[in-house]
Amino acid sequence: MRVLSVVHHRNAAAGVFREPARVAGHELVEWVPHEGPPPSPDGLDAAIVFGAEAQVDQEEMLPWLRHEKELVRLLLERDVPLLGVCFGSQVLAEAASAVVRPAKRAEIGWNEVEVTGEGAGDPVIGTLAPGFTAFQWHSYEAVPPDGAVVLARTPVCPQAFRIGERAWGIQFHAEVTAADVAKWIADYRSDEDAVRIGIDPEALREETERKIAEWNRLGRELCGRFLDAIT
Repeated sequence: MRVLSVVHHRNAAAGVFREPARVAGHELVEWVPHEGPPPSPDGLDAAIVFGAEAQVDQEEMLPWLRHEKELVRLLLERDVPLLGVCFGSQVLAEAASAVVRPAKRAEIGWNEVEVTGEGAGDPVIGTLAPGFTAFQWHSYEAVPPDGAVVLARTPVCPQAFRIGERAWGIQFHAEVTAADVAKWIADYRSDEDAVRIGIDPEALREETERKIAEWNRLGRELCGRFLDAIT
């Protein structure tokens, strides 16, 4: 399969999702929206849309965002399999006419996620039931569109959903590598929400060192299940 990988900056790229895609023999086609026009949807068998420092309501400030939204909406209309990660899940939700808005509080760091009853039977999320500890870094939430199935949640917001049978959104960063998390933590002061909620960078760094290896294993498996589900 030709799988489009939509990345927004070099410290929020495909991460551990690259390995299962390449091991399975799939071709990853990378697109960085602010570096050039979108690729043609023709010939794309699937797409994974990753995180960003941007928010989905910043089209006036970020002209490339409009082109990305148009491409995701077109892929969704064509029933091309999709996986949205954090910001990517919000773009996917908006493409399906859902509401994306600031969450009641930012979720930054390691948090417990509950898998719903519907999620327990899902081919991508199901093996994570009844719950798991996830790495998160977001201030917005996607309210899944009408007809979507909520697969996982925290007290703050939905954490995973499925639209139809071929499009998934996850709010947590299942793809993130240890090196990328280290960069995010080192630069946390550039995120007003991270500063406002008073994250402790040293404590977060130490917790990440303990948990990232297992998290990366789960991330590789999640991506593998997505690819298996759509083939």
